[in-house]
Amino acid sequence: MAGKIRSGLPILYLLSFLYLLSFPDPAASATPPDSPSVILIQNATVLTVSHGTIEHGSILIKDGKIAEVGQSIKAPAGAQVIDASGQFVIPGIIDCHSHIAAESINEGSVSVSSMVTMEEVLDSEDIDIYRDLAGGVTSANILHGSANSIGGQTLVIKLRWGQPASKLPFEGAMPGIKFALGENPKRSNFSIPGQPRRYPATRMGVEETIRGAFSEARDYKKAWDDYNKRSAAGEKNLIPPRRDLKLEPLVEVLEGKRYVHSHCYREDEILMLLRVAKEFGFKVRTFQHVLEGYKVADEIAAAGAGASTFSDWWAYKVEAYDAIPYNAALMTRRGVVVSINSDDAEEATHLNQEAAKSMKYGGLSHDEALKLVTLNPAIQLGIDKRVGSIDVGKDADLAIYNHDPLSAYAVVQKTLIDGRVYFDRERDIANRAEIEKEKKTLTEKLKKAEKKPEEKKPQEKKPEEKKLEEKPKPPAPAPTPTVAQAEASQGGAL
Repeated sequence: MAGKIRSGLPILYLLSFLYLLSFPDPAASATPPDSPSVILIQNATVLTVSHGTIEHGSILIKDGKIAEVGQSIKAPAGAQVIDASGQFVIPGIIDCHSHIAAESINEGSVSVSSMVTMEEVLDSEDIDIYRDLAGGVTSANILHGSANSIGGQTLVIKLRWGQPASKLPFEGAMPGIKFALGENPKRSNFSIPGQPRRYPATRMGVEETIRGAFSEARDYKKAWDDYNKRSAAGEKNLIPPRRDLKLEPLVEVLEGKRYVHSHCYREDEILMLLRVAKEFGFKVRTFQHVLEGYKVADEIAAAGAGASTFSDWWAYKVEAYDAIPYNAALMTRRGVVVSINSDDAEEATHLNQEAAKSMKYGGLSHDEALKLVTLNPAIQLGIDKRVGSIDVGKDADLAIYNHDPLSAYAVVQKTLIDGRVYFDRERDIANRAEIEKEKKTLTEKLKKAEKKPEEKKPQEKKPEEKKLEEKPKPPAPAPTPTVAQAEASQGGAL
């Protein structure tokens, strides 16, 4: 058996290599480090989001920043010129709820897992990064899962495909933490036979779990504040409080140094978390999914919270049954900062179309719809001074489309991050031909290897297996005698 496995290994290696070839090459997909520091995009329809549309516009990029926006900008000497005639340029799309580039997203063993962080499991080779780039996405909020009342720490990244994991985090972005309400943390659809259910198992329990955690965090903060005050006063021989990695992120929430992004659906649980936040003096930065947000939009707006929702997903579980496609527009009209998110790697590839649905369902304007996936999520993540609109001084994170980006016919041609082209459709198509050629060559080699007869090896004698002792079989019943036999045995008389 071992010999057969060894002889099949080269074929397995070839199959694995063929599979890897089906993915784009990071080195070929991203612009090399020595790319021009000055780029001019010209002759485009520039949708700035913040200050209207510029027809036949140009964008001058220097050292990764937008240096100038307008018409008739002349290319400096040595600049790389991108002719975008007939095309549209928008700020890079920002996904406020994503799980790409993460090896795992749930630490479901306990209901408060604030000590874990998505930064520790970033996977820079996740092919979804490249695919989302092809959909115009440049930044994403990588969230922990929703198995916990208080989940893990979140992370905002830039989709710098081909770069190591250490280069993905969005520099200076406010850290966050994931909360979850409703069916998921109370585990309505999850249990292990023979084992007791994990607390909490009700919506009441979810509220108590969050309140209890912040009661501990408040006491922990007080202990450290007292210690620091006494230490600053010159008191000697003080013993500092014992560090608690679970409570430290919650103290950051209390101090306004970490954003809360809360998974939710129903109006009652949305109001519940707003009450708890008010009680402990922190703010909810965004309600995620928030499918019944239209019912309590005034309360969300009054609390200064944002809403990051789906365009038209509903009825996939009981608490999602009251969702409506007008949700984003209704919350927008009530003064809530709203974004449309993906929560799904494939959905993220066409967030521009998801945003466009709010024009049909709710009558948002073209600019309002575009904000749902650009400036609004940037505001929600606290990165709007850097990205989200096409303004001088901001990062050159841009997406170039061949049609109006809110059209179903729009296809991304180029995606830039920090002034570097990380996705180029023409280059991608050219790479496909090279990859197919290499795959064909390797496939032919594989076929030849399969046809080649294997060398015969002397068979090893297998040790004789001891047969199990068979139980004695009952004797077979005697055959029924024929009439002639019966007559013979009885002397011919019956």
